[in-house]
Amino acid sequence: MRPFNIVTRSLLASAVVLALAGRGRADAFDNYTNPLLNKVVESDVVKEMKQVTPDDLLNNDRVLPGVDGAVLVVRTNEGRNAKLVAHPARQKTDMTHSVAMLLIDRYVTYKEGEERTIAASGKNLALFPGFRVSFDMGQVVPEELGGDLRFVADGDKSYAEPVGKAKLYLLIKPLPDATPKKPEKLVIGEKFEPRYFNGKYKLYDDGRRSGELVLKVDDDGSVSGSYYSDKDGSKYDVRGKIGTPDYSIQFTVQFPRAEETFQGYLFTGDGKHLAGSSRMNDRDAGFFATRVEE
Repeated sequence: MRPFNIVTRSLLASAVVLALAGRGRADAFDNYTNPLLNKVVESDVVKEMKQVTPDDLLNNDRVLPGVDGAVLVVRTNEGRNAKLVAHPARQKTDMTHSVAMLLIDRYVTYKEGEERTIAASGKNLALFPGFRVSFDMGQVVPEELGGDLRFVADGDKSYAEPVGKAKLYLLIKPLPDATPKKPEKLVIGEKFEPRYFNGKYKLYDDGRRSGELVLKVDDDGSVSGSYYSDKDGSKYDVRGKIGTPDYSIQFTVQFPRAEETFQGYLFTGDGKHLAGSSRMNDRDAGFFATRVEE
């Protein structure tokens, strides 16, 4: 391994500790981004539903590996795609009575025409009879405000149904395109090669920002890629170049009203970590990134 200065060694040591502590718990549900939801509603992996009953939910509650609950897709009244994990549930009103409800573990609504940019999201949402949820607004709303999905309970019968122009789909099997392909195992040779930078990284920037960094290095050492913000899923272009020494990299993330530049060094032992400094609006900071191994 080539020598690093003391500052770089400290950054890389911190990267390992913090990356292990802060690594997200992504699952198969997260793979269903906006472009894939467009494919889902046109495929045979879903059934369009006029009503979804508790039996429908229970019979399809393990369709996605590692996801506890049925997955529903909603095309909202404003034409956006929303996805949710749902369960049938009941809320006690006293010692002998209870009310049926739809428990939404989590939901995400994407901005139309975007890959991952989120319009609304939430967790642990209880939808009771007489109420509706607007996935465009990300709120439970009364009938007069419309909404996209309502829950109905009539005696022993209960169900969820779309409202207005909204459409409701039940996922009955995984979409093959939503299963990420495993990248080839990275093996670092004696001679460092620029292609070792290629791949996806979880990037943490000054404890203020985080997201997914995708890097691609061409034969001439030019760098391209994308940065997806953890805040709302927005995608930003990445441009840069390989530096000197050859395990150093400079790249820029272009935000709408500013740009941020990064100077980093890749671990030459295993290529799993990237660390260095960043600069935005004349402010210097530190960053680290850990390679995402699917």
